[in-house]
Amino acid sequence: MSRVVFITHPEVALDPAVPVPDWTLSEKGFARMRRLLERPWISGIRHIASSAERKARDAAGILAGHLGLPVRVIEDLGENDRSATGYLPKAEFEATADAFFACPERSIRGWERAVDAQARIVRAVEAALAGTEGDTAILAHGGVGALLLCHLGGQPISRAADQPGEGGGNLFAFGREDRRLISGWQRMEEARLGE
Repeated sequence: MSRVVFITHPEVALDPAVPVPDWTLSEKGFARMRRLLERPWISGIRHIASSAERKARDAAGILAGHLGLPVRVIEDLGENDRSATGYLPKAEFEATADAFFACPERSIRGWERAVDAQARIVRAVEAALAGTEGDTAILAHGGVGALLLCHLGGQPISRAADQPGEGGGNLFAFGREDRRLISGWQRMEEARLGE
């Protein structure tokens, strides 16, 4: 059975003067993406889709260059829309993100509602898989990844499904045909998918 691997971009170069969707990967983020290429299951990927945000496209470009594959950029794979607040210092961001997940039917500080972001990411993943076969990698973001994970697991929206650790660069996998989870979050460069 083919699988879909949802990969979140790793560490970014934070710059409060630059809009968040335009942030690029940091040197650490680029290095972690290169380490991901060493995983044996990477060679089985036949299709790559990416969010339009720069950090996800950076990550997808490394994978695509290694495999000699094109990247299909899908706008709706983007992170939950937080443009109403823009960059927030870490403590303020975490508190706002907690409220985003805790009150999914409400817009927190003008952010996209969690229920809307979840519906969007589910549609975007379906669009990424339409008309293709084989293993697919989707490069996107942690917030919408958590919302997708809740959907696939048949669970209510909860921050308990958020990716672990700091900096991103995690993945989970699910069956392409049955949409059943194969694995929960794993650190991407250590992920074992059927090895």
